[in-house]
Order: sequence, then structure tokens, then C-alpha cells
Amino acid sequence: MYPIDLRSDTMTRPSAEMRRAMAEAEVGDDVFGEDPTVNRLEEKVADLLGKEAALFVASGTMANQVTIRSHTQPGDEIILHEDSHAYVYECGAPSALSGCSLKLLRGDRGLFDADAVRGAVRAKDSHFPRSRLVVIENTHNRGGGSIWPVERIAAIRQVADELDLRMHLDGARLMNACVATGLSPIDYTRYFDTVSMCFSKGLGAPVGSAVAGTRDTIARVHRFRKMFGGGMRQAGIIAAGALYALEHNVERLAEDHANAKRLAAGLAEMPGIMIDPGSVETNLVFFEVGSPFESADQFCTELHAEGVWMLPESARRARAVTHLDVSSDDVERAISIAARLVRSKR
Repeated sequence: MYPIDLRSDTMTRPSAEMRRAMAEAEVGDDVFGEDPTVNRLEEKVADLLGKEAALFVASGTMANQVTIRSHTQPGDEIILHEDSHAYVYECGAPSALSGCSLKLLRGDRGLFDADAVRGAVRAKDSHFPRSRLVVIENTHNRGGGSIWPVERIAAIRQVADELDLRMHLDGARLMNACVATGLSPIDYTRYFDTVSMCFSKGLGAPVGSAVAGTRDTIARVHRFRKMFGGGMRQAGIIAAGALYALEHNVERLAEDHANAKRLAAGLAEMPGIMIDPGSVETNLVFFEVGSPFESADQFCTELHAEGVWMLPESARRARAVTHLDVSSDDVERAISIAARLVRSKR
């Protein structure tokens, strides 16, 4: 039997139909702005997110970092959650590439509120860095795929306007939030100066993200994409995969969410596995591993040997992610294998 890969939704592989769209894509030189497929994708993303313009970039990390650079100057400070992708998983890039310090906020499941932002803003004094940018991640990866309430975002926007802060939405999994809540992307993005979204996670494209904002901001983002080495030539080949993903793979994210909830329910029945199935809102399943396993790493290593692949996140915390290459039957098989492993240890 083939392995069931639940390590990440980045494990998705392009379908035959997506590969065909990519192979047949009309292309040009995107550095000259002459790739028609890239241009169509950027127009579609700008319209989807309710912004004036958009820019195709190589990855979610690049999307966040060129955007941070476009909003800030060296010496500025960025306000974000301590578990944010832009802080935890992007190699210290805000400091290395933009010369910014970070003000890290705490909050349950990756969320914080307007009062926390207000309290984090520096006084306007020459001794302090300038508070400049608030970054929100929706859905929040390390928060367990948690969804930001729109009302909380709106309240933070009010504080940002009052205190002259800009706001960026790391929307790598924004479409998961939209499918889970029934809200449109614009219901979220209207509160942000810039938005990034990823095509290579649950949407199933092999590569690529995009940033959207005003034309002036995206022109600045474009400059930093070049500075960071992100200009691509006949990029329509990969942009076609992203276009296919937006046109065919959004609504089906609901299947991933249902599979994640089923997986969580199955794990919750196993001795030594601690999870509240009600906490699973989208396609990310985080759980605690206890006795008889010494660590999450041991659990994942032994489960891997049985053909189910998950990731240890910390000493006792593990993660499983559902996606379009994992069927409901795969989830049932994964539950059966994990349950058998747990029984064998007791």
C-alpha cells in the first residue's frame, strides 16, 4: 500500500489536468511583464482579494518578506504573534532582509486582540524603534489552522488607523478560512493594506504565491522581488498551475476540513493521544502525545514505519494535515493503523 502523507498540505501533487494546463500555457518574459498567463493570474488574484494589483512570487516566504520590506524601513518594528510563520519559519528574514525588530504577542491559538496591539505600539521617541506594521496569519498554522474572527480584525484595523500602522495578512491558507466560514476573501482582506496567498498548499499547485495591494504598493513589492532574486522569466508554466488551482480546487477544501475533523475524532479515542476534536476548524490537526510514547518524535517515527507520515512539532506535540491527495478512505486507514500502533504499546 502507498504511504499516507499527512506531514503537510504542501505534499499535494499536480493532477493530470493541472499538468496539461501548465504544459499548454502561453508564456512570455515576466521580468518584462510580457507573460500573458502570469498577467491573467495577477488580475484574477487582485479581483479575488479586492485589491488594485497583485504580483506572482515564488513562495509564501517570499510573499511575506517582499511585502514586509515594502512597508518598512530598517529600524522599524513589526507586531505579530510569537507563533507566526513570518517569525518562526522564515529564517529571521524580517531582521536580515528588512532590518526590522519584532514585537511578539501572545494569544490563544495564534490570535491576539486590539488591546494587545495598542499595548505593543512604541511611544514616539527617538530612543525606540518605530512601530510600523501588524502581521496577521489567517488561518494560523501553529494555532492549529485557527480562523480569525472578522470582528477582531476590524477592531485591530481601527487601532492601526489611529496609530498610523499598516497591516499585512499572511493569507497562505486564506481560502481554507473562507470555505470553512462561508465568508468571501474580501470580507477579510478589506481590512489589510496587503494580502498574500499561497497556491502550493491545499489548492494543489506545485509552486507559487501572490501578493495583492494598491498599485503603488505592488510596484514597490515588485522592486523588492527583483532585489531578493525573485524575478522569473517564462513563469506562465507555473502560473497556469496556480490559475487551475483557483478555478478548480477551492470549494473542495471542504473535503479536507471534513477529513481533518474525522481524523481528530479518531485520534481522540486512542489512549495517550490528547486532542479536542472541536478545536479543528480547517485542515490542520495538532495533538499531544503521552504515555506509552516517550515523545511525539517516537510516535511519528513508529507510525511512519507503518505507512502513515505525520510531523513532530515539539517534545510532545505532533501535527497531521489533510489535503487533496488524502481521501476519506486514507483517513480511515490512518486511524486504523495509528490505533493498532497505540494498542501494541500498551
